[in-house]
Parts: sequence; structure tokens; C-alpha cells
Amino acid sequence: MVENNTLIITGGVVVVSSIAIYIYLKATNTCPFSLCKKSKKRTLVDDSVKYPLPLIEKFEISHDTRKFRFGLPSKDHILGLPIGQHVYLTANIDGKIIVRPYTPVSSDEDLGFVDLMVKVYFKNTNEKFPEGGKMSQHLESLKIGDTINFRGPQGNIVYKGHGLFSIKADKKAEPKNRVFKHLSMIAGGTGITPMLQVIAAILRDPTDTTQIRLLFANQTEDDILCRQELDDLAKEHPTRFRVWYTVDRPPVMWSYSSGFINDSMIKENLFPPGDDSAVLLCGPPPMINFACIPNLEKLEYDPANRLLF
Repeated sequence: MVENNTLIITGGVVVVSSIAIYIYLKATNTCPFSLCKKSKKRTLVDDSVKYPLPLIEKFEISHDTRKFRFGLPSKDHILGLPIGQHVYLTANIDGKIIVRPYTPVSSDEDLGFVDLMVKVYFKNTNEKFPEGGKMSQHLESLKIGDTINFRGPQGNIVYKGHGLFSIKADKKAEPKNRVFKHLSMIAGGTGITPMLQVIAAILRDPTDTTQIRLLFANQTEDDILCRQELDDLAKEHPTRFRVWYTVDRPPVMWSYSSGFINDSMIKENLFPPGDDSAVLLCGPPPMINFACIPNLEKLEYDPANRLLF
């Protein structure tokens, strides 16, 4: 009888403990374990449907960079965006329908909201683009409570964990799985956002041994998005993640590279080519086409192992 009572008591403790853990995770708005998966509701259920989401907070990161936080249908909702994919934002701006792709900097570990890091291209700040960015300026003009349409998931690359990627050659193709031990990343400007998604997913999983090196190009030091977060991750995970920067116009005291991406930067800061090594690319087309691809070819990186977001 004593043994049976002990079993009952022990079982009760386990149940109570499980409930306590669940309540804590819900209260702190973080729910990374399978215990909470059943309570998660996806926002992006149909990739052909536009979902209007309200702006609930706006953070000024720098003179031209903002983090926009949009609310999901409930505090129990996740966006429902696989790692590596993006959403399309749609808005009627000056009588025209404008559509732009964005990759959130939040993840499906976050309940009730989605965050977008956006560089605002203001009018009359770049002589090549005097009108500035239509969507980024529209986002800047939104007031708390205003909505914008989200559609997704979109994209041909999904990171599934432990070095496994699901890759489509195009939207209609069947996905193929590839596994890599080493990830070399080259990002330019706002092209850092899909990289950050993958980096964060790997580093928050202690069982994922995939190693990452990032080469991040920008015009100036002030243009480096998410730098503090990247530097913190590199400091916290020195054996798993390294980051190197290059800027077109470096400040006087600058300990990283300067100028366009070249073969030396790639050779010194990324993993060498190999069957278990992939190169992930995201950035402005001129950077990809005239700086990245020619130098990767020069160093004999296999085109089949290049993944372009």
C-alpha cells in the first residue's frame, strides 16, 4: 500500500510540475518546447490569402532603421513561417498596389507578434532614388493600430535543423533535402534578415552542431543591421558562429575589412569549399552577381552548394 501511495503522490507531483511549467511558459510568452505546441495557432494558414495585421509597437533602432511589431490574431498565435522563408507585404500607396518581400527577425518561438526590421529609404536622400522606398516610407507612416496585409509563407529554402535544408529549384519544383555541416553566409544590407533567422535557430538548439561563418557587407558602419545581436551571438557561441564585416566607407578606427567583397575576404573568413559546406547568399543583385558569384567561382565553390534567398 505504501508503494502504491508513493506512486500516486509521485505522479501527482509530475502532473503539477508539468502544469506549472506550462503556466510559466505561457506567462512569459515563450514556448519553445513540444509541451506548448498544441496551443500554438498558425496565422499564415493559406499562402494565397492576405492577412491584415495591426501595428502594435514601433522601435527606432537608428536614424533610418525601425523595428515594426505587428500583432497576431491572439496571444496564442504564431506567425507560422518556416525558417528561411519570407512574407509579402501589400499596401495601396498613392493609388497603386505595392508588394514587397520581408523576412521577420522574430520566429515561431514568439507568441502573439511578428517583428520586421526595416531600413527606411527616405525621399531625397539618395540621388539615384529621389523618391525613396515606397513600402518602407509607408511603414514609417503607419500609426499604432493601422494594419497592413501579410501573405505567405513564400520562398524556396527551408531550414529544418541539424544542417538539413529543404530546397526547391523553383516554386513548382519538388523539394530536395541537403545536409551541410558548415554554413558560409554572405549578406548585404537588409539581406541579413534570412541569415539571422537561420543563425538564431541553430544557436538556440544546443544539439545542432552546424557551424556558421558570416561575411556581412554594408555601405557604412552605421548601416550594419542587427550588429549588437550578431556580436552578442558570436561572443556567446565562439566555436559555432563567427562574423566578419566589410563596409564601403570605413570610419577612422575600423578593425574589419573595407570595400566590396573579394576573394581574399571569402577565403579568410568563410569555410573552404567542400561537399558538406554550403554558401548562403542574400543581398542586392549587383553584390551577388558582380562580387559574390565571380569570387566564389574563382575559389572553386560548387554552384550546387550555393543557396540564394
